[in-house]
Amino acid sequence: MRRLSYAVFALMFALASVTMPSAADARVNSGLSLGSRGSRTYAAPPATATSPYGAAPMQRSFVPNGQSYGSPLPAGGYGRAYGMRPGSAFGSGLLGGLLGAGIGGLLFGGGFFGGMHGGSGVLGVLLQMFLLYMLGSWLYRRFAPNLAMAGGGAYARLFTPGPRLAQNAARPGFFGGGRAGRPIVLAQADYQSFDQLLHNIQAAWSAHDLKALQQMATPEMVGYFAEQLAEQTSRGLRNQVSDVRLQQGDLSEAWSEGSREYATVSMRFSMVDVTLDGSGRVADGSLTERVTVTEIWTFLRAPGGRWVLSAIQQAK
Repeated sequence: MRRLSYAVFALMFALASVTMPSAADARVNSGLSLGSRGSRTYAAPPATATSPYGAAPMQRSFVPNGQSYGSPLPAGGYGRAYGMRPGSAFGSGLLGGLLGAGIGGLLFGGGFFGGMHGGSGVLGVLLQMFLLYMLGSWLYRRFAPNLAMAGGGAYARLFTPGPRLAQNAARPGFFGGGRAGRPIVLAQADYQSFDQLLHNIQAAWSAHDLKALQQMATPEMVGYFAEQLAEQTSRGLRNQVSDVRLQQGDLSEAWSEGSREYATVSMRFSMVDVTLDGSGRVADGSLTERVTVTEIWTFLRAPGGRWVLSAIQQAK
């Protein structure tokens, strides 16, 4: 029985470690998929050479979930409340309840679900409840298809269509193709803006400079950043991202709808990503080793205005 208990706790620890964020997840947006892409928020951006498997779906957005990409934005534009994807917490808990209770019953005796009322006692019930949540959450994140787990200088080389994107763009309707909005053409200056925003947003994030972020991102994205920075502060930590280098980037789609223009670009970039504690000691990451990530960033602007960040999605 003691060996069985050790096995249970080992399983619990392993499952918990699977759900913990990695060191790279401390960066801007914490490795999540958040924000809004207008009426295409829940439509997958077209794959590109930089992100050949596409983007993970949005986890949080002001745009109501279930709205088709052909529907207009809700009245008043961005809402005041965060939009949560259905099933994120409740779905995980329900699935975990069915699986965890059954496994707990087998581990502690009494058969499948039998331990809930048998001789396992309060400890057994609590362990089963913990297992139900951890195992269910992991399995749901691992297998649910709709739950998501978003450089200096050489613009012409790093932001290029590439053979695949050029072939796709030549197909009728690739940028429109049944999607809401009208396709738009971007200039080299637009790609320079995307590159500069990548650097400046990372710098403002590291400095905890919300005022600077407000000049480069939508109120929705600034709200998410503020949440994440506040969590760092409450834990006595500070994430710093430095030496950002854009390695490859290309356009996924660009369109206009209403009084806004949107551009979604895939970017692969490397950086030094480290989290320090209050004493300046390394709590996570490294001061010298670089990490490389691929994210899909969406920018919006008023026609003729400057671009601001409106969404970050993680590459699949």
